Amino acid sequence: MASFSFGFLAAFALYICVMIGIGIYFYHRTKNMSDYILGGRKLGAWVTSMSAEASDMSGWMLMGLPGFAYIAGLNAGWIALGLILGTWANWHFIAARLRKYTEIANDSLTLPDYMQNRFHDNGVALRVVAAIFILIFFLLYSSSGFVASGKLFTTIWGMDYSMALILGAVLVVSYTFIGGFMAVCWTDFIQGIMMFCAIIAVPTAAVWALGGVDPTVATLSTQFPEFFDPFVMNGEATGAIAIISSLAWGLGYLGQPHILVRFMAISSANEIKRATNIAMTWVIISLAAAVLVGMIGRVYVTPELTGADIEKVFMVMANDLFSSFPAGIVMSAVLAAIMSTASAQLLVSASAFSQDIYKTVFNKNASQSHLVLVSRITVVTMATLAVTIAMDPNSFVLSMVAYAWAGFGASFGPLILLSLFWRNMTKAGAIAGIIVGGTTVLIWQKFAWFGLYEIVPGFFLGMLAIIIVSKLSGKPSQAVLDDFDKFKKA
Repeated sequence: MASFSFGFLAAFALYICVMIGIGIYFYHRTKNMSDYILGGRKLGAWVTSMSAEASDMSGWMLMGLPGFAYIAGLNAGWIALGLILGTWANWHFIAARLRKYTEIANDSLTLPDYMQNRFHDNGVALRVVAAIFILIFFLLYSSSGFVASGKLFTTIWGMDYSMALILGAVLVVSYTFIGGFMAVCWTDFIQGIMMFCAIIAVPTAAVWALGGVDPTVATLSTQFPEFFDPFVMNGEATGAIAIISSLAWGLGYLGQPHILVRFMAISSANEIKRATNIAMTWVIISLAAAVLVGMIGRVYVTPELTGADIEKVFMVMANDLFSSFPAGIVMSAVLAAIMSTASAQLLVSASAFSQDIYKTVFNKNASQSHLVLVSRITVVTMATLAVTIAMDPNSFVLSMVAYAWAGFGASFGPLILLSLFWRNMTKAGAIAGIIVGGTTVLIWQKFAWFGLYEIVPGFFLGMLAIIIVSKLSGKPSQAVLDDFDKFKKA
């Protein structure tokens, strides 16, 4: 098999060495927390956009979404459409505004830091509450990445699943631990290019192997005619709630800390327009190709995949379609997708703990070098906990991502949106929004009421909580209003 050839191993080794090398390079350029967390706000349009999208899509774009399309056909396109709309809204409405406001708000380094500075808050409640919800949902999100790495290594090398998890965790932690934000962003840039090329190459090669576009479509139409009807899944009509739930994935973008932090780090708000065009091109083509992988894989892959193995369809196809070095490059793209997101999540978790809990509550006078050390220790701790959660090989990557995605979208989406557009939002309203939005997701997911994706009630109840509590808690201080007016004029 290609996965055991010298060329395959050489491609895989080359990729891993480059990633670790980038981490070592930026280790010597990391002097303080601003460097470690935001790279000194020096990112250009290309690195910002590719880093944001690579860290966003993760292993679920090459595994979770194709796996869903493998059984749902074009019905999976509703999720893709929701994500495309959400990506556009995030870049169009949030990116430039957040970049400007975080600089005006005392050059904030993290989202909790920004919220505290925005409200001129001298207490610890807002920062700590925000950091706690970041840690809760990133723990689950990071574990989904390690599940993906376990499936990757068991597929290509037949490794024991537990050992595969540990190997994936070691690779991710190594360059995140060493290089910090700039290492993560530059590796994400490379990994984003790899993911883009791989997700296009696999369905293209499969269609060629099946005889071309017309024979492929004819085979799909004969064996799975419902695949071409976005309103049907498994022979049953898709109801309005299911479609709304799929489209609602787009709401999650407004509250993802690992994506929002890229907006904070771009060198200038003037770079946002160009970054938006790059990001949207990447997202539209990549998501469309991911759906095609699943659909084409249904007639290409034999025997039929079942259970959690449906999320291996991309890897099974890639291993069969390519040989030696090209196969290693394509499979490295899967690892790239996993590493790009897991590293970003671990880094944001580390900054949330070191800046917003450790420094705020336990050691207000901690030095910059000490905080960098605490951040690196947090990376290792979070990765260890995430691996523990990911030990079940039957876990679905898409389901785990959906839960964490909803948690962040509901906890921070309304908060970020209103903080940038509503002058009279208060600190009490912000705290209420985080708690109500995040808690709603935690509860709703357990009971799955009405079959509605938990991000929908979580997002809108969180927004309602912010508005009601802000109105009840009185007008913000004049200093807060002056900052908002300065931001609007910037």
